[in-house]
Amino acid sequence: MKAQNVLIAHPTNANELSVIKAFFEALKIKFEVTEKSPYDIEFVAKIQESRQQAKEGKTVKIALDDIWK
Repeated sequence: MKAQNVLIAHPTNANELSVIKAFFEALKIKFEVTEKSPYDIEFVAKIQESRQQAKEGKTVKIALDDIWK
């Protein structure tokens, strides 16, 4: 089995990504584009849900003095 080289690029916008794709296609180099997140999908969903709840005002405010009671 032949070892594979891995290239990781971090384009900052869609234009940069399209240029990278065009470059590899012009050279007839096989490539794939993935959007993997370093975070667990369930964790991200919980954070998004919490942010939505905060926007809707579904929060509880605790005074600093009451935290340690």
